[in-house]
Amino acid sequence: MVIAKLFVVFLLLQMMSGFVFRAKGLSMGYYIMSCPMAELIVRNTVTRALQADPTLAAGLIRMHFHDCFIEGCDASILLDSTKDNTAEKDSPANLSLRGYEVIDAAKAELEKKCPGVVSCADIVAMASTYAVFAAGGPVYDIPKGRKDGRRSKIEDTRNLPPPTLNASELITMFGQHGFSAQEMVALSGAHTLGVARCSSFKNRLSDTVDPDLDSGFAKQLTKTCSAGDNAEQPFDATRNNFDNVYFNGLQRKAGVLSSDQTLFASAKTRNIVNGYAFNQAMFFLDFQQAMVKMSTLDVKEGSKGEIRTNCRKMN
Repeated sequence: MVIAKLFVVFLLLQMMSGFVFRAKGLSMGYYIMSCPMAELIVRNTVTRALQADPTLAAGLIRMHFHDCFIEGCDASILLDSTKDNTAEKDSPANLSLRGYEVIDAAKAELEKKCPGVVSCADIVAMASTYAVFAAGGPVYDIPKGRKDGRRSKIEDTRNLPPPTLNASELITMFGQHGFSAQEMVALSGAHTLGVARCSSFKNRLSDTVDPDLDSGFAKQLTKTCSAGDNAEQPFDATRNNFDNVYFNGLQRKAGVLSSDQTLFASAKTRNIVNGYAFNQAMFFLDFQQAMVKMSTLDVKEGSKGEIRTNCRKMN
């Protein structure tokens, strides 16, 4: 009886969630009838991959962001280049993305169980949520029902925020996608995971060292870059743990990228950084809400998209 009641409550929550996102063709229980094992399959695939390589969590979250900011959340980031087209994934901004094989593995399993049902765009979105949770971050759900896009062009990646933007520029760029300054800072907190390559921050280490960079940390970055442009520097001291240590680092002027440290250097966003550095629970709450919002950016519906059989190429 208790289990039956809990199931009814679950269904009611799914229906309520579905109503909220109906305007965008999305709902929390989108696959509950057509492929009830979809979420479990993606979660198990991501979990196995992260057990083997915890650093993939950062890659999967970043992949979702880079997908949604270009043409919306439509798995355009997964398409391979062809002889007639250079795709997004071959842009310099995306060459360091990782985790494609995780999406491929989940898609292959789903095609066995529910052929032609689960979109690659939904797999990318779901994988990011499980990556956050597996790394110790908040657990949250996102609506499903995205279709896969049919466009992926390298020139579109100019809409990705470069690592040299200041806070005002970041606020403007994220604002164009409907995000507030608070949401932008919360999403930037994804840099609690992963690393940056020297090529992304060496501009701060010229003869005139960035005044917003701690001198001791500048020496660390210089040492990292001595190994070349592809040398990697963790964004914070707990590179595989989803926490608020990233924001603590910004307070110490130990942000790796200019676009990280500017969040504390600017009066427009400093108080938000301080709030997250002090209160991890607040960061978690704001991050998950911003991620749910991001997952609904410009989703494809109906004939505007398709369900790819192979995530790397159009049907």
